[in-house]
Amino acid sequence: MTHESDEELAARLTPSLALLAAVGETGQVTRAAELLGIPQPTASRRLAALADIVGAPLVLPAGRGIRLTRAGRTLAAASTRALAAVTAAAREVREEIDPGSGRVVLGFLHLLGRTLVPSLIGGFRERNPGIRFSLAQGSRQDMLRALRAGEIDLVFVAPMPLDDPDLVSRPLADQELVLSVPPSHRFAASGRVRAAELAGEELVTLEHGYGLRQITDDLCAAAGFEPRIAFEGQESETVRGLVAAGLGVAILPRSDQPPTGGMREIPLSPPLFRTIGVSWPAGDHLTPAARAFRDHACSGLTDLGPGFRPPAPRPVPAGRHG
Repeated sequence: MTHESDEELAARLTPSLALLAAVGETGQVTRAAELLGIPQPTASRRLAALADIVGAPLVLPAGRGIRLTRAGRTLAAASTRALAAVTAAAREVREEIDPGSGRVVLGFLHLLGRTLVPSLIGGFRERNPGIRFSLAQGSRQDMLRALRAGEIDLVFVAPMPLDDPDLVSRPLADQELVLSVPPSHRFAASGRVRAAELAGEELVTLEHGYGLRQITDDLCAAAGFEPRIAFEGQESETVRGLVAAGLGVAILPRSDQPPTGGMREIPLSPPLFRTIGVSWPAGDHLTPAARAFRDHACSGLTDLGPGFRPPAPRPVPAGRHG
């Protein structure tokens, strides 16, 4: 080993990356062999050969199984990372050959699953019936984290992460936000409500990390007061229910269905809109399927349903045309 370069050693280790990753995951040679579809004696011989190549043991007995040595843990962790990259590359190559049978991993905010996401996917699938979708829902913070980690191809979020140099975003639609109040509230019969009039009101809102919470906090700050948060939730329908029960007021998207429990939706003055955008990693390293869906979403050709309008024109920051 001492006479080999790092590159030569890596080249000899590479054929057994999958075995190292499987042993690291299972802690058993037998189970690792089953996952790879090879005989257990073959797996054991390969592990022994790897130890000879490295010049140090990679596994030690541990009860009925085995445990990785420090050298084994290092190589197993690197093998897992390398295999993830190779798997992603294999997926991209396969979809380059046949983009019509690819898969798009799409993340979005909970409320967008009612109309916007089904409308966009439905219109896209009419022309691309072979492309599959894996869907993930969560807070803006969680969706952007998953996008940066490579777990998701595209995300629909609001507000868009325009200050992140590692992501590119394009607006899809503007959605009006209104003040939701219980039927007995003093604003229930109002035509419009100014943000400053909410000072002192008990607000029901989403937790930090959600886009609506950021918008609500920013609105109150711009009006010059600290919001009084009565309840924090993780789902907008829960917020609506708490408002209908008379437990506070909330800034929410205008509902595409009749409000429940007699709840009233009052426009804000001036009108308040949030921009729904699609974001993806800078550099445009998208698979053909994900790229095709992104382009479809940005085309503006799909009716996104009630409550959405085309986004207002806005300048594109220099250097962000990926």
